[in-house]
Amino acid sequence: MVWVPLLLVACVVAGIGCARLCRATLVAARPAPPSLTEEDAELTVLEAAYLAGGPFRVIDLTLVSMHRQRRLLLAHTGWATVVDPTGGYRDDLESAVLGAIGPGGQSPIPAVRPVVAAADSVRSLAQRLVDRGLAVSEAGRREIAAGVRSVRAAFLLSLALGAAAALLVPAAERNLVIAAFTLPLLASGLCLLIGRIEVYPYTRWASPAGQRLLSGLSRADPLTALATRGPAVLEPELRDALRGHAPARLP
Repeated sequence: MVWVPLLLVACVVAGIGCARLCRATLVAARPAPPSLTEEDAELTVLEAAYLAGGPFRVIDLTLVSMHRQRRLLLAHTGWATVVDPTGGYRDDLESAVLGAIGPGGQSPIPAVRPVVAAADSVRSLAQRLVDRGLAVSEAGRREIAAGVRSVRAAFLLSLALGAAAALLVPAAERNLVIAAFTLPLLASGLCLLIGRIEVYPYTRWASPAGQRLLSGLSRADPLTALATRGPAVLEPELRDALRGHAPARLP
C-alpha cells in the first residue's frame, strides 16, 4: 500500500488549500456595516471608478476629466501635457497628477499612473471605501489570490501524485488507486470551479455591497460610463492616449 501516504498528502494539501480560500472569501464578503447611512450608500464618480477598476481607473478618469476641462492635453501617442501649470487644480488627485507629470510639463501616461496610484489621495479614497464595507482591502485581495493559488497547486499535486501512485501499483490495483485519488481531485477541482464563479469577484475591487451600488448607477453621464466600464467607452483618440504606447516625445 505504498500509494496510501501519497493519497494522504494529496488530501491534506487539498483540504488546506480549500479551507484557506473559503476563509479568505468569508472575510472579503463581510457585509457593509449596519451604521451605513443613506448618504454613505451613494457613490461619487471617483468612488465608482475605484470600485469598478481600482486606482488606475481613478487615474484614467482624472486624466480624461482634466483633458476635457483643457487642463491637460492627452495625445494619441500616449503623452500627457500640462496646458496651464498655474491653473487652480480642484482636488488632491489633480494636484497629484500634475506632480507626477513633473516640472517639464510633459510625461508618458504609463509613467504617471504608478506615481499617482501611490499618492495619499488615492490611498485615502480606497480606505474610505474599505471602511464603509464597499471595497475589498488590499490584504483581502492578496489572501484570496493566495488561496486560489493554493487550490490550483493542490489540484496539480493530486493529479501528479495520483499518476505516480497508479504507476507504482500492479495493474489489478490501479482502479482502486484512481478511485481513491478522485476525492482530493474532485475537492480541489470543484473549489476552483466555484472560485471562478463566486470567489473571482472578490479579487476585484468592490465588495458585494459595492457591486450592488455599482449596478444601480446610471451610465448616461460620460464620466460615469468611463468610471464603470473603462476606456472602451471613449473616443478612439483618448483610448489610444490611455493605452500609453508613447513611442516618441512630443515636439
